[in-house]
Amino acid sequence: MGALRFLTAGESHGPGLVTIVEGMPAGVPIAAADIDRDLVRRQRGYGRGGRQKIERDAIRVLSGIRQGRTIGSPIAFVIENRDAPNWERVMSVTAIEDAPAPVTRLRPGHADLAGALKHGYDDVRDVIERASARETAARTAAGGVAKALLRELDIAVRSEVTQIGNVRTDPAWDDDRVEASEVRCGDEAASARMVEAIEAARRDGDTLGGVVAVRATGVPPGLGSYAQWDRRLDGRLAQAVVSIPSVKAMAIGDGAQVAAERGSAAHDPIEVRDGGFSRTRNRAGGLEGGVTNGEHVVLWVSFKPISTLMKPLPSADLATGEPSPAHIERSDVCVVPAGGVVCEAVVALVLADAILEKFGNDSVDDLRAALERYRSRLRPLRART
Repeated sequence: MGALRFLTAGESHGPGLVTIVEGMPAGVPIAAADIDRDLVRRQRGYGRGGRQKIERDAIRVLSGIRQGRTIGSPIAFVIENRDAPNWERVMSVTAIEDAPAPVTRLRPGHADLAGALKHGYDDVRDVIERASARETAARTAAGGVAKALLRELDIAVRSEVTQIGNVRTDPAWDDDRVEASEVRCGDEAASARMVEAIEAARRDGDTLGGVVAVRATGVPPGLGSYAQWDRRLDGRLAQAVVSIPSVKAMAIGDGAQVAAERGSAAHDPIEVRDGGFSRTRNRAGGLEGGVTNGEHVVLWVSFKPISTLMKPLPSADLATGEPSPAHIERSDVCVVPAGGVVCEAVVALVLADAILEKFGNDSVDDLRAALERYRSRLRPLRART
């Protein structure tokens, strides 16, 4: 069990989403407005659907924060679903006589069939509501807590869209340009082409996926472990990122490219710079042997096109087994820009957990002092240079 853990609860069209974060040290400054800002970023992005025009996501703090700082106890948030009143009959907690007709038409690519078979449901609505990516609002709130801790340690996690459909570019890593873009891409020309690609898919009743680059800066070496498989930080990051709805692949650094290269080109030469060890490049993405090596942690996250199509694929009916077009649920055309914000959240959670695991989680002042002592120990060559 890690030092930091979180749980989320809530259905897509229920009263709201709940987030509980446990293991945060006392004394971390947290402003609800900072978390709300990420929730707004998650709702934006060209290609989002009508749901985002209804919701105004913001947290209501229930516990764990007093006078603007964490107090070491579990932190709990609620995010209200403004759309919930329109779904009271469908989502009624108590049984009602005029219950809505079950959803039985299955969507390829969604959890509909797998979830129904797993639990023996005859109504796919019971799968749709929790499998929905609406849950990522709660995860984004949890990530906001982790980001607050990382800020105190001069560690930052950022994301940028580098591909939507067949439109690709390199990351600019310029926050102002990225957040000014409708698709969260720092390349203005590529952003315009991405918007055009999304519009073309919308006209065709189709959807688009893409790739998000995620970079964590200021990460100290030595987080994670090479000693046990489940403590390797690369594996922990992969599990967290691939658990995001629509994510189908993740590469660490140049992991996808170096599979076709020789080792002499794939690995990062070591040098001594400013009294410490450094690298001449970062193809490993900041991780070697399951442990951070002091370079930026860089991930490339691939999102599939979302599963709900306005022109549905051929499918089958759960109740009868007869051929049927897939169910249509109100949805988006492209979620890649929002997906980057969720990636930031889960990466921040994994890194914060690894930091607390190594340096302790009682007090942020003790944590900061321990990290500084550790960083001083990592500069043994300073006296010789």
